[in-house]
Amino acid sequence: MTLMTKFMGAAAALALSAGAALAEPALIFDLGGKFDKSFNEAAFNGAQRWADETGGSFRDIELQSEAQREQALRRFAESGANPIVMTGFAFADALSQVAPDYPDTKFAVIDVNWLDLPNVRGVGFAEHEGSYLVGMMAAQASKTGTVSFIGGMDIPLIRKFACGYAEGAKAANPEIKVVSNMTGTTPAAWNDPVKGSELTKAQISQGSDVVFAAAGGTGVGVLQTAADEDILSIGVDSNQNHLHPGKVLTSMMKRVDNAVFDAMSQGVDLETGNFTMSLANGGVGYALDEHNEALVTADMQAVVDEAAAKIADGSLTVHDYTSDDSCPALSF
Repeated sequence: MTLMTKFMGAAAALALSAGAALAEPALIFDLGGKFDKSFNEAAFNGAQRWADETGGSFRDIELQSEAQREQALRRFAESGANPIVMTGFAFADALSQVAPDYPDTKFAVIDVNWLDLPNVRGVGFAEHEGSYLVGMMAAQASKTGTVSFIGGMDIPLIRKFACGYAEGAKAANPEIKVVSNMTGTTPAAWNDPVKGSELTKAQISQGSDVVFAAAGGTGVGVLQTAADEDILSIGVDSNQNHLHPGKVLTSMMKRVDNAVFDAMSQGVDLETGNFTMSLANGGVGYALDEHNEALVTADMQAVVDEAAAKIADGSLTVHDYTSDDSCPALSF
């Protein structure tokens, strides 16, 4: 081997290692926009926290259509982004097509934890557990004996929220009535605040005085209308208590921010496989802060915290709709 060959080989190795060290992560948001005040924004907050704490930078893109999912994944992979993080179950098919073509790129996907690909980290959440807790809180806060739920797109994941919520409400008050509606059956259901407002008013006419929205950007309309009509609402994914202080009873926290932060922190050494974030490991919970503390009595909190401890240690099991496509606490 000549000296020049050795030099070129060393230079190539150095360039590869430098490229790996300098690889920027990328974040692809689901439909509904980066600042939906909910799911996507939680993901952005996690990425921004990573950037602030490390001094690093990341690339991101907001999708405008379903067709862009695979296109965005391939574009980032071709450009050397690593890892590539995406938000939403709807990425499952595109990721299944793309990941095998880029074996040296790591991918992390939120709300998908069933793919078996060697370079993919899937992160799911025990949404039913967190929803159970806010359901208990809703039933305790209700003065009419009726609470309600508004979902975004009618899919098993959102039924998982609704089912846990209804089960928790009935655990706190067996006589409670739970009204449930979905916004639609297409991805447009995630970003329709006008429809969210209409459904909220319809549920109020049925007696609801606490409404829980798990509907992405649509939920902004739900929370606004609840505040305007002087009933309580419950936020989702991000802490939404601040949107209408004194009107949002609590928020079901789904720590999408932590999932994104962890993925970007691990970088090119991202641990792959499927993971579930639950009450036991801080993946879900409820929000209590200066914006809602006057609404949550010590007795209400004690009941909810007792249930949370039992769920976390396994002595209380909340039914997971996606385990058998059934919901004992609620009819769809």
